[in-house]
Parts: sequence; structure tokens; C-alpha cells
Amino acid sequence: MAATRSIAFDSSVTSSTVTSSIATSPTALSARRTLAASFTQRGVGLHSGLPSQVTVKPAALGSGRWFRRVDLPGQLQVPATLAAVQPTQLSTELVLGEARVRTVEHLLAALVAMGVDDAEIEVDAPELPLLDGSARDWAEAIAQVGLSEVGHQLDSDHQRDPAPSQPELISDRCLTEPFTLAQGDAFVTALPADRLRFTYGIDFPQGAIGNQWHSLELTPDSFRRDIAPARTFGFADQIAQLQARGLIQGGSLDNALVCEGDRWINPPLRFANEPARHKLLDLVGDLSLLGRLPRAHYLAYKASHSLHTQFAQQLESRLCLTQL
Repeated sequence: MAATRSIAFDSSVTSSTVTSSIATSPTALSARRTLAASFTQRGVGLHSGLPSQVTVKPAALGSGRWFRRVDLPGQLQVPATLAAVQPTQLSTELVLGEARVRTVEHLLAALVAMGVDDAEIEVDAPELPLLDGSARDWAEAIAQVGLSEVGHQLDSDHQRDPAPSQPELISDRCLTEPFTLAQGDAFVTALPADRLRFTYGIDFPQGAIGNQWHSLELTPDSFRRDIAPARTFGFADQIAQLQARGLIQGGSLDNALVCEGDRWINPPLRFANEPARHKLLDLVGDLSLLGRLPRAHYLAYKASHSLHTQFAQQLESRLCLTQL
């Protein structure tokens, strides 16, 4: 494996300038949003192949996004934070003690991009359901139940104020200098910017994919329309090998695009560059472990879940609290 290297342009920014948790900042606690109601999705885990049910519920102000393994004794909890990341292949896994939850990136992308700061996520299996391989069902469910904006701790009646239709996605932590983490020719970069933007590039030898890029300003509407429907993808000649390693046990032509050389086995695609859009979706989900997304232009090329989360961990120590 190629060595991972990081590139920073401001050595004066230290961890002492960083807020250790988004919930420690008074401005971060104002106008936070949770769901207006719960919703449930059911399906099969991509890698485990196990049936899984997830119920996403409103949560108290400042509690963040977190998972509850309702199938385990004591219903153990796992926070959706960088501290809980466990290295895995082809997905993102969060672990705390005896509790773990895998393939969290699509749901987390939908939550952060749709403006949900605080959510309790009940799951009855070690892996979230893949659904159709995208975040579309998650995003549509969030849009259907709606959001509530809270500027104070929820009372016993769980009363909430209605949230705006286009919630603010950006953190009160900022990036003052460019930062890059690279591994071989793969990299993730964050550039200071006046808005939240993502650009992703991929390059595969298979003719059906080749070199693709996608770029957009991230808003709830752009995510729901242009990114959430993009499905995960794989390669026909790798299926047997991955399954022999205990991976993609729940993969099928119903929940993943499968490429074979110059053609797709299960067309049509939802977008001409659907694979690049899906990788952008994965990056949004992995960066959600920072909390709200720091304002920046995120540019990635040929990166993996591992590189995404390593980048987020190193980026966190370079963020400064916005001076209001």
C-alpha cells in the first residue's frame, strides 16, 4: 500500500484552536435541527447479507447523530463521530466497546446534507440496510417527515419549532488554509471557500466507467436531486473474490450497479456519471463524522473510505472556531 502523506500550509494552527466537540460551542447549539418525526427502513446489509431494520428518531439538542444497537443487551450506543471509526474495507464502520455498526455512510450523508444535526438511529443488526444502493430512500424519508429547529433543550413534551425548508448545513468551524491528504495518486483536499462545495473524480480502466468527475454546491435540494440517487457500483470479475473474503454477501443486481468491461450488466444508469456521484455521496457521509460540515471546497480523486476518514481526522485538528 502506498504511504499516506498529508500536506498543510499553516503550521501555526494547533489543536488548542479547535473546538473539541461541536456541542461545546454556543453558536453550534443555536438553531440545531432534529427530525419532526421518526421513520423506519428495512433491507439487507451489503457485506453481512443479514436483514436489518433501522428507525431514525428525533433526538435532544446537542446529542449529535448516534446509533443504538437495539439487538444487543443494554442497547449499546455508538456515536457517529471520528473517534468511533474502525478501519474496514469497502465501507465505513463505527465501533464503541462491544457495539459496532457498519455501512453507515449513506444514511449519514443523507442526514448531514438534509440538515439533521441530532438523530437517534436504532438498528437491530451490525450493518445498516443497503436499500437500493443509494441514499435516495433515506433522503426521501427525511424530506417526508420534515425537520424541527430547536434553540433549547427539548422539554418532556418533545415540542419543537418548525425548521426552515433550506437549513444551514455549515459548521461554525472554519478552514483558514488548504489541506491535502494523499495516498499514491489518490487524494482528498479541502480549500477555503465562501460556500460548501464538493468535487469528485474517479478513473477506472473499465470502459463503462473510465474517467469521470462531478462537482456541485451542496444544499439539501442539490443533494436530494443530484447525489442521493447515485448507487454503489462494483465489478463482475471481482464478485467471487470479495464474497470469498466475507464481503458483499448481500450484494445483488437490485442494490448495486455491476460493471463488466465496456458495459453495465444492469442498466440503465440514473446519471451518465453515476459512479462519480456515488463516490461524492460516500465522501459527504464520511465527512459527516465531523458534525456539521466546515465551509470549504472538498476535492477528491480516486479516494477510499479509509482515506476519507483519515482526512477528516487530520482536518479536524486544523479547524478554527469562526469569529462571530
